[in-house]
Amino acid sequence: MTNVEFLPQVRSAVAEALGIEEDEVTPQATLLDELGAESIDLLDMLFRLQRSMGVKIQAADLANYVQGGIPDDDFGSEEQDVITPAGMAQLKIVMPQIIPMNLDGKLQPEKVMSYFTVQNLVDMVTSRATPVGT
Repeated sequence: MTNVEFLPQVRSAVAEALGIEEDEVTPQATLLDELGAESIDLLDMLFRLQRSMGVKIQAADLANYVQGGIPDDDFGSEEQDVITPAGMAQLKIVMPQIIPMNLDGKLQPEKVMSYFTVQNLVDMVTSRATPVGT
C-alpha cells in the first residue's frame, strides 16, 4: 500500500481516538495542538492502527522516528534548550512542513511533537507497513 492508501485508515483511527469527525482530521492538522490529542490519545491511536492495519507502533517509536536514531544529546542542546543543527536536519526530513517555519536555532525539544501532523503519522505508518526493498 502507498502513503495515499493509508490516509483513510489513519484518519479513521485518529477521529475515533479523539471522538471527532473524520473531516476534521486533515493531513496537515497537528495531532496535539490543532486536534487536541493528549498522550493517552496517541496511545489509543496507535492501538487502533495496530488493530485495524496490523502495524505495530509503540509510543517510544514516535520519538525514535522523529529523531531518526540521533541520540538525545545530539538531537537537542541542553545548554541552549534548542534542537541542534543535526536534529533540525532530521526533522526537515520526517516533518518537512517545518521547513518554511524557519525554526533553526529556535525550536525547543519539548515543542517538537506539537508540529507532528496527521500526514507525519501516515508517513510513519507507511514506513512501518511497507517491506524494505519494495
